[in-house]
Amino acid sequence: MRAAPLSLAVLTLGALATLAPRTARAQRRAPADRYDDTFSKYSKRYFGPAFDWRIFKAQGMAESNLDPKARSQVGARGVMQLMPATFREIASKNPELKRIDHPEMNIAAGIAYDRQLWTRWEGDSVLTDVRTFTFASYNAGAARCSTRRPPRAPRGSTRGAGRASSRWPPRWSAGGTWRRWTT
Repeated sequence: MRAAPLSLAVLTLGALATLAPRTARAQRRAPADRYDDTFSKYSKRYFGPAFDWRIFKAQGMAESNLDPKARSQVGARGVMQLMPATFREIASKNPELKRIDHPEMNIAAGIAYDRQLWTRWEGDSVLTDVRTFTFASYNAGAARCSTRRPPRAPRGSTRGAGRASSRWPPRWSAGGTWRRWTT
């Protein structure tokens, strides 16, 4: 008679175990200092010792979560999510960069590409804008960021309505700043 209550208890515990919510397994996390030396080394090489290398590490974390095997749907690869054509372009100027899938070479090429974009924007903007345009160019492409098209007026905007001397959108001047159309 004692076996029946015991087997009932075992069955009840088994049923409860299957109905209980399962805890999710935590993903393995990479150490917090992963690639710190690499980011620091190439940041100093391409930007000098005073530049904060953690900006590039943050970029790598945003791009791939520092996963050297990461691949995007459009074909970007590695820690810094470089397109193969961009890697080849950077590697042509830096012969020590041979493999896009090698984490150190990928980071080096990403920071070298950042430097190339930085020098492209350096003479055109103040420091905070240079940084913004550099990272925007890295993600969207330098050609898309260099078209210098001013923003359009929002739909339904009455900006400039009824005044011929104030037209929207403003236009770019030769010096890289924008100003209103004048008649």
